[in-house]
Amino acid sequence: MNRLSSRILPFVLLASASLSAGAAGESAKPEAGRQPQVITRPGAQPSARGPAEYFTGSVRVDPMFAAKESAPYSGAMVTFEPGARSAWHTHPAGQHLVVTYGVGWTQEWGGPVTEIRAGDVVWCPPGVKHWHGASPATPMSHIALTNTLNGKNVEWLEKVSDEQYRK
Repeated sequence: MNRLSSRILPFVLLASASLSAGAAGESAKPEAGRQPQVITRPGAQPSARGPAEYFTGSVRVDPMFAAKESAPYSGAMVTFEPGARSAWHTHPAGQHLVVTYGVGWTQEWGGPVTEIRAGDVVWCPPGVKHWHGASPATPMSHIALTNTLNGKNVEWLEKVSDEQYRK
């Protein structure tokens, strides 16, 4: 079993168990006072180009959900064309990246460029200066799950130079 399959299997089993419970006659109606699940369909929020101020190259951001009080993190699918990358930045409360497609690179300030591939999960700790993007020849997509602290989830810094990118 490959790494991506082993990460997805628990979710498939959970969904299967949930469907079985529903088939056994259990009610799908929410209990009194409890909020129901909310489903957001693809395309409900428009895609946006990654702003040139914060990205180099062609980047598309597809918002998935915004942070809320009970869940202080947001989600977005970010797609980088070959050679595209973010500027240097930090996250005040950290960020998880789940690489869903392709081959990319990430780098912490002062560290080596590290290759990331579909199935990899990257934890960007609070306050760590870093960047991420596609490799020069291959696009890369990731889901960004970004924590929020005092209403802020990112601090953008200077752009990654071509020299820094090629290291």
